[in-house]
Amino acid sequence: MSRIGNNPVAIPEGVTVDVKDNVVTVKGKLGELTQNYDSVEIKVEEGNVFVKRADDSKDQKAKHGLYRALMKNMIEGVSKGWTKELELVGVGYRASNQGQKLDLAIGFSHNIVMDIAPEIKVETVTEKGKNPIVKLTSFDKQLVGQVAAKIRGFRKPEPYKGKGIKFVGEQIRRKAGKSA
Repeated sequence: MSRIGNNPVAIPEGVTVDVKDNVVTVKGKLGELTQNYDSVEIKVEEGNVFVKRADDSKDQKAKHGLYRALMKNMIEGVSKGWTKELELVGVGYRASNQGQKLDLAIGFSHNIVMDIAPEIKVETVTEKGKNPIVKLTSFDKQLVGQVAAKIRGFRKPEPYKGKGIKFVGEQIRRKAGKSA
């Protein structure tokens, strides 16, 4: 019995869910998302989305919870949106953006200029005395996570001084230096 898969997903006001030919389309005020599915049955009844499986095979159980979680993320994304915040920790680390171009100065001999997908709204916050923050906002949770992971991958936080690009609120495991 799947604990996640059996829970219905509530559809908030202003969001429509259409199921046709193994494709789910979710439309809301922030955008539209589609997802292909197989091996499960998805029904929309009385303002809720229900995911059912045919049998108890291992593959069916895995996809049952997966597609229910994807439906929840899609519905929440088109109604509220998703945000990831990255913090640049290090002396001289800077971030700026012009439209959809993100410019990062993170200790290399050159700046890294990255084109951000048009579905993502990028914003950089720089306050005196605080580390620069890059905010990524979109209705697609998978896309926001992928872009944030790519940005973090340019300079992962190192364990000795903690310098690098980290998620806001992330705890970095620190190591003692040579003296220990």
